[in-house]
Amino acid sequence: MIDILRIDSVTKTFGSYTAIDNITLNLKKNSILGLLGPNGAGKTTLLRLITQIVLPDSGNIFFNGETLIENHRVKMGYLPEERGLYRKMKVQEQLIYFAQLRGLSSKEALAESSMWLQRLEIGSLKDAVLETLSKGQQQKVQFISAVIHKPEVLILDEPFSGFDPANAEVIKKEIKALHQAGATIIYSTHRMDTVEDVCTELVLVNHGKVVLQGIPNEIRKKFGKGYVKLVFSGTLPQELESSIVDRKEERADASTYLLATAMNSNVLLSLLLSSGGVVHHFEEHLPSMQELFLEHVNKIQQ
Repeated sequence: MIDILRIDSVTKTFGSYTAIDNITLNLKKNSILGLLGPNGAGKTTLLRLITQIVLPDSGNIFFNGETLIENHRVKMGYLPEERGLYRKMKVQEQLIYFAQLRGLSSKEALAESSMWLQRLEIGSLKDAVLETLSKGQQQKVQFISAVIHKPEVLILDEPFSGFDPANAEVIKKEIKALHQAGATIIYSTHRMDTVEDVCTELVLVNHGKVVLQGIPNEIRKKFGKGYVKLVFSGTLPQELESSIVDRKEERADASTYLLATAMNSNVLLSLLLSSGGVVHHFEEHLPSMQELFLEHVNKIQQ
């Protein structure tokens, strides 16, 4: 698969502060990249470099194999964490304005804005002044402004900020639909609950550096310790005593164990069965991205 975006040894400083420290990163077409990291990690600066709001001190950024230039910006959509709409302007009026800035004709801008307003169930507000809308409604308008021109790369910085759970699901559904239609998406968030079912790849940054990168499930398998939940009757083999994380007597004839062991599951099962006990339940559990995220950030900060 072709890289639509390539970041090559990019560094960005502000005075004595290094926000981005020699980052190299490739983004494949039609992927959804989850950009994760604690506050101050460098996520927003990285997004601003891609959108050319700021320029790198060193290194290069490439778009579809070409050195990134201003003309590439019309092929991108950017939803910043700090929203930037005109509060005194009517909703559809400013959507048409933003669409025309990105190359749509007035006819195309009218059609696309009308479609999106209806799609996000705020069509009745098209002639309302933005500041009269609720925060969630304003967020929907901001989202439309980022996607109205059908960008090849859509950059979302904390896209669910300000949304209640129901509307967050609506936006999540639209993100997935845009991805299915061919868009490449960079998705910066602190919401771990949306990461695994939305993103095809994850990058964890901290102190301006990439510290973890890969496909979500592969990251879980590679970096996660993994646990086994076991319901077992009999005496647990001595080899497993040091692996016990938790033990509960939930039933008279068996104990429930949580084991943290590097032992292969087939070997573990064989050991349990050969001990003369009875395995009532055996379930492998990989840590969630939330658990891995916290573990890596804590290690880095120690």
